Amino acid sequence: MKKRALGFILSAAMIAGTLAGCGGGGAATTQPASDDGAASTAVEAAADAGSGEGKVVNIEVWNDEFCNRMKDHYPGYVANDEADATKGGKIGDVAINFIVTDNQDNAYQQRLDEDLSAQADAADDDKIDMFLVEADNALKYVDAEADVAMPLADLGITDADLSKQYDYTKEIVTDANGVIRGSSWQACSAGLIFNREIAKQVLGSDDLDTVQEAVKDWDAFNATAEKMKEAGYKITATAFDTFRTYSDNISAPWVQDGKVVVDANIEKWVEASKKMVDNGMTTTNTLWSADWSKGFQAPGDVFCYFGPAWLINFSMGAAPDQDDDGSIAHAGGWGLVNGPQSYKWGGTWICAAQGTDNPTLVKDIILTMTTNDDVMKEIAVTDSDCVNNKDVLKALAEDESFGNAILGGQNPYALLSEGAEKVDSSKISPYDQGCTEEFQSAMKNYFDGNATYEEALNEFKKAIVVKYPELKTE
Repeated sequence: MKKRALGFILSAAMIAGTLAGCGGGGAATTQPASDDGAASTAVEAAADAGSGEGKVVNIEVWNDEFCNRMKDHYPGYVANDEADATKGGKIGDVAINFIVTDNQDNAYQQRLDEDLSAQADAADDDKIDMFLVEADNALKYVDAEADVAMPLADLGITDADLSKQYDYTKEIVTDANGVIRGSSWQACSAGLIFNREIAKQVLGSDDLDTVQEAVKDWDAFNATAEKMKEAGYKITATAFDTFRTYSDNISAPWVQDGKVVVDANIEKWVEASKKMVDNGMTTTNTLWSADWSKGFQAPGDVFCYFGPAWLINFSMGAAPDQDDDGSIAHAGGWGLVNGPQSYKWGGTWICAAQGTDNPTLVKDIILTMTTNDDVMKEIAVTDSDCVNNKDVLKALAEDESFGNAILGGQNPYALLSEGAEKVDSSKISPYDQGCTEEFQSAMKNYFDGNATYEEALNEFKKAIVVKYPELKTE
């Protein structure tokens, strides 16, 4: 543990995360049989952990997503409380303890930074064994100088073990020396999620080709926004719905040679969004707010949302096989198309903490939850998550019997797997979370007419300098 380096690197903590990287319960069609081989491996790992390794595995998380994935899919896992996965459980004689700290106001990163800094002096059963990161902050935690996330190779995880994963998911958790320090079960390529009934009314059909043609690029999308307005609908719930699509297609990182640079594609988002807000085609509602999510409820007055599989399953309402909550999802009323540009949003990576006293079980958890074919298929089918396994997604995409009930029976995996192959992670930086959130916050004032663009841009620059004193804005 390089405590001095860790303190320096982690002092650049980024601001509050969003729900990006979240997953959740979704629609299911069939349930794969359990994998006895995986169960045996898990039992063996727990037994190994019982001989010379710790009796508690501490895992830092920011919500219940991974807690539920462990409860539902890790062979041999026994939950302490079936109704509340955050209360942990046991694998053999080893206790699984989730340390849950909400992302709000950067609380998760602050808690994680403190705990990792104290790792060397912590008692064995108090050590952090695993922790989760997301795309916007991954580089901070996999930094080689910080040395808080173990190289997977040090656990005995090989390139062959990760061979079915999408390249971008490995690149995001690769340090400057080419060392991989995390692994994800998700591939978060994303698209445009549209209201089928509104498509029928305004576009004449909810056929996927018809809808994609209407939103195939930003010019077509803007023209469709005009049609939606004339019919009494919003094209999106907020101008911020499209931000990730633009920001994931930038030409260079937010920070270049220590200077914050607003990319031309971000400026295009500002221009397009301002026009739509001024013309009443969308709003300035805050993402995740009650006003933003009103469009999830039937009949809905919002044509589309932008997002990956986790947004559909985690945020948009009950699946048809769950309790009827009046949501469009419950009626199977959404569809998914590529939209104007390919992009990704979010994702969750598992890291093994340097200093863990449970390396055997930690290795097995990472391998089982991110590389095991049967577990990946379970997650894809029962949770409708887009999993990080090319072979599993290819098989599901070709399975004519498979369909996502929230999407009206549509099989989304060919589209999502194709999108995952196109993802470019070369433009990410350790400052993405702060820049992304501060920029959107500043632009809200501009969209609402409370500031000029120049004033809003200056507001953004001032906030960034406060947050990251080491950066320049001029």
